[in-house]
Amino acid sequence: MQGLVCRSIERFLTNSRGPAIWSRVAARAGMDGATVEAFLPVAPDLSDRLLKAAAAELRLPVPAVLEDMGTHLVTHPACEGIRRLLRFGGADYADFLHSLQDLPARAALALPELALPAIGVEERQTGRFALSIAAGLPGFGHLAAGMLRAMADDYGALALLRLKAGRAGACRIALDLADAGHAAPRSFALATAGAA
Repeated sequence: MQGLVCRSIERFLTNSRGPAIWSRVAARAGMDGATVEAFLPVAPDLSDRLLKAAAAELRLPVPAVLEDMGTHLVTHPACEGIRRLLRFGGADYADFLHSLQDLPARAALALPELALPAIGVEERQTGRFALSIAAGLPGFGHLAAGMLRAMADDYGALALLRLKAGRAGACRIALDLADAGHAAPRSFALATAGAA
């Protein structure tokens, strides 16, 4: 899984900031090569080194880099498959939020090597959600926050998020769905063009 995470960091930096930034981050992190092979073993601390190097290079805190990366995973055309996987969660943003409990299992169908932490979802009042992310993948909560904000835009919803980090990557996210129809949603069809 570390290789997938490192490759995602590489793709995020290359797509959003350019190959020169990626080269500087890779050098700063002490990488041997210029690219990461997603399914080959990598040093267990490489993702941490890459995130710290990216934060230093971009002059941002690591949580902000992770949130930007989460947004990239939903919005960049090269990541359309991830957006589609998430959009299958529901017809509107509230349905999507309820479906997040199934996301680790759905992701494992697409990428068995990717072990996402368990996600709990509770709607305490209409439009007021409490999400819990289990420990196990440090930084995943910040990545998820970026994805949640981007998915709200994708559905045309206005959502306000507050993240409270815990230990070993566990966190809680309070999410208020302020307006489900705030803007026009991005187009989405169940079948891709050319599918029979």
